Amino acid sequence: MAKTLIAFFSRADENYFGGAMRYVKVGNTEIVCGIMKDMIEADSFKIEMKTPYSPVYMACIDEAKKDLRANARPELVSMPESIDAYDTIVLAYPNYWGTMPMAVCTFLEAFDFTGKTILPLCTNEGSGMGSSERDIKKICPGAITKKGLSITGSQAANAKTSVQKWLSANGLL
Repeated sequence: MAKTLIAFFSRADENYFGGAMRYVKVGNTEIVCGIMKDMIEADSFKIEMKTPYSPVYMACIDEAKKDLRANARPELVSMPESIDAYDTIVLAYPNYWGTMPMAVCTFLEAFDFTGKTILPLCTNEGSGMGSSERDIKKICPGAITKKGLSITGSQAANAKTSVQKWLSANGLL
């Protein structure tokens, strides 16, 4: 039987919402993943950095930019033992400087995704998927990387219809 894993990176604290800063207890990407979990049977794994970025938005984006420029691979709090049991991985993350956070790269590089299907989902405030789909294909050359879903982060709680259509188009509903 095909199994699905929802692996996601999400950031709470101070976030940017269409021109304004707002403090949130649950990050936008995690909100969308919660909507997904209500629709499909899937395990989930939260990608968390051992040393998280600052809770202050402007400091966080500076730290993320520094990691991107250094092509850093931040250490994670934990890692699944294996992804062998999964056929499909929904990979969800916010857009950080035109791609996925470097912690997502740390996760991807830890496993062999050959023959697995990766469904990218990116929350953002207008910057779309950026180069993240292309970057995933580079890191996971043996995977089947499908067209991603871009969700406006400030509209994450209202993303049910978009998520449902995307999951259906990819055979998960």
